[in-house]
Amino acid sequence: MASPRLLISAAHKSSGKTTLAIGLARALAERGLTVQTFKKGPDYIDPMWLARASGRACVNLDPHLMHDDEIVAALARHAADADVTLVEGNKGLYDGLALDGSNSNAALARRLGLPVVLVLDARGMTRGVAPLILGYQAFDRAIRLAGVILNRLGGSRHEAKLRAVIEHYTDVPVLGAVQHDPALAMVERHLGLMPDAELDDAPARVAAMARAVTAQVDLDRVLALAGTAAPMPLVALPAPGSPPAGPRLRIGIARDAAFGFYYPDDLAALEAAGASLVPIDTLHDACLPMLDGLFIGGGFPETAMTALEANAALRMALRDAIEKGLPTYAECGGLMFLARSLRWGDRSAQMVGAIPGDAVMHDRPVGRGYVQLEETADFPWPGLDEPQPARRLGHEFHHSSLENLPTSVRFAYRVQRGHGVDGQHDGVCVHNLLASYAHLRHTGGNRWPQRFLAFVRRARGLSDCSPLAA
Repeated sequence: MASPRLLISAAHKSSGKTTLAIGLARALAERGLTVQTFKKGPDYIDPMWLARASGRACVNLDPHLMHDDEIVAALARHAADADVTLVEGNKGLYDGLALDGSNSNAALARRLGLPVVLVLDARGMTRGVAPLILGYQAFDRAIRLAGVILNRLGGSRHEAKLRAVIEHYTDVPVLGAVQHDPALAMVERHLGLMPDAELDDAPARVAAMARAVTAQVDLDRVLALAGTAAPMPLVALPAPGSPPAGPRLRIGIARDAAFGFYYPDDLAALEAAGASLVPIDTLHDACLPMLDGLFIGGGFPETAMTALEANAALRMALRDAIEKGLPTYAECGGLMFLARSLRWGDRSAQMVGAIPGDAVMHDRPVGRGYVQLEETADFPWPGLDEPQPARRLGHEFHHSSLENLPTSVRFAYRVQRGHGVDGQHDGVCVHNLLASYAHLRHTGGNRWPQRFLAFVRRARGLSDCSPLAA
């Protein structure tokens, strides 16, 4: 049975919703509660901060990439032992790709029976806050707007005016009023928030957010509202499968300040399919451990390009292992790292050189949003029980392009939606490497972890049980 739960949303993005969600998760955890967090949509960085705040992995709920029952099952499974569940929305409450709002935050709240707490950026607002709240109530009567948290207030007089207006014109309770504090601002750059692993003061930042929420938000009332969530829809939880017989595959995974974009449920799917995940620090490790395969996810290699170039020993070891056939999968930042070089403005650095192309950073996004891909005949991973050529859904968000590729390069995907490498193709194939700008998820029938491990086993040979020497 799912725990008391609610959705933290906003009227629009950049309302301070993430800061308050992080502070709320930590404040409730400091009360001794087990807090399970979720993040709506494709996102790696917000979940890192939410996980740090709650002490538990944050799980993504994505209506575009997940079947409806998958979303319900994910919440039920991960929140089963929690005292309270917080789901942070993305963008605004009613924002989404579909005109009918079927993949909006509101639709997610309706499907999961979540009371909605609306974070309002109150800067410059007084009486106008009332029609805003009334409009959000009236737009979809099936959504239960359980309360608002006023954010970035200009002082006690501003707060008093807003409270008076809301009390007079609406029946929506004010759960908190947080004064504007520049010290609580999240550090941002070209791809959004900075990952917590890159900030030495991340623990102090989370603690400061929790103090602000504890002092200015009625936590008891928030918990009481979470307890009024509608009963969860009934859905059958999938039975855990048995991993393939034989020894577990040692799959290296780059996890450090440069690479950290991984979905917890994807990593769990790799482990359930027979992988033992072996962490690799691309900034400091001088050599590769014994591996059967390698996974380099997304991240920010551009911000660590000097350190990555300086670690020549590991770069050479990676290039040698890939050229010798080490089965490797790389996404976005991983693709950039495996290219010949990386250029950002007037700075350039040598990278691994496994991909015969050069990564170049640009001021504006090159590819951004959901993608739809069709597998080509060069797609290297074996199919399972899926039709071929399979169509894959995922997402991309990159400011880089891959340039100077030879015309003979093989691609795993034709891009039907999105940009990929050149607007038409994605998924560079070299030896046993597949490297793409697209990020895949183990949802919606896309069993990529199982297919990748099946590819690793095939590359290793069915009768060969010893790991590849890297």
